Amino acid sequence: MKTQVDFVQWLETDMSLNILMRLDDPADVVRAASVSCLWRQFVAINGISKQLCLRKFPQLSSITCITEPDLRVAERKDESSNSSWEALKRDHIVYASLLQDIETSNLCPSDCMGHAVGASSTDRYPFESIVNTLAPSNRYGISPSYWSSIGHSDPNAPETLIYKLKADLCCITEINIQPFEVYFHRGRPICSAKSVRFRLGHLKSSREKSYLLDFPKQQPANDKFIWTYTSKEFQMRQENRLQQFKLPEPVLCIGGYLQIELLGRAQRCDIDNLFYICIDYVKVRGRPLSPAFGVQNIELSGDFVLEYKREFL
Repeated sequence: MKTQVDFVQWLETDMSLNILMRLDDPADVVRAASVSCLWRQFVAINGISKQLCLRKFPQLSSITCITEPDLRVAERKDESSNSSWEALKRDHIVYASLLQDIETSNLCPSDCMGHAVGASSTDRYPFESIVNTLAPSNRYGISPSYWSSIGHSDPNAPETLIYKLKADLCCITEINIQPFEVYFHRGRPICSAKSVRFRLGHLKSSREKSYLLDFPKQQPANDKFIWTYTSKEFQMRQENRLQQFKLPEPVLCIGGYLQIELLGRAQRCDIDNLFYICIDYVKVRGRPLSPAFGVQNIELSGDFVLEYKREFL
């Protein structure tokens, strides 16, 4: 009969940690913590689920603490009097659950689009507003529905569109964009960009949130954000179809804002001889992590508090 040895019990801590940190699947981390009381303690005390989260999503390094906002006052007092072991167990459960939620974004992506914030320029506001890009149809009733930049003599002049995502904490896997075919102009030109790039981030100050609701959508708002992720540049085709731009890896957006950089202008208008970019529809795919998780910005520091609701974990 073979002798079985529990390596966590017999090996040095660093060696056991090195073995368990090679786990990739968050479900494996949960299973490891279920092997025995010793394994559960080892996984929690060494913050393995948190380390795995940080390795896959460095953006989480800006999370400074975890809170449960809905906790009743009496429960909050009890929790504060508990040992540090209870806090370690909580952190393990929260980060393991967060990682599992993130991992499912590739398997069953959903719509992450919230609302439009603003565009760097708009040609005929409000008729050609960024708000029109939220609906897949290129018509509203009998009128065309799309966003258009102002005309520019420089074909390399960029434009930006900014959107609020469905949740302040989202895992984004791809962005889809459909250029607009100007069907009411001769030749039905397609006013696409030449390429596109994406940024994800948060407001510089949470105080700007209510201000942005009334912010003129035809004015640029880029100076109000901090972008923590920038994608590579993707080529855009001058075609009237929904074009998929899949990110190399799922990206965690802390703060819930997306900027689309439209780089270069493919089409010149034969009426005024200027270059335009026109967008019919924008779709964001991934997974909103609410209501189980949320974030609160710590003013000035740029750090965040991770909020969770235990009934959803």
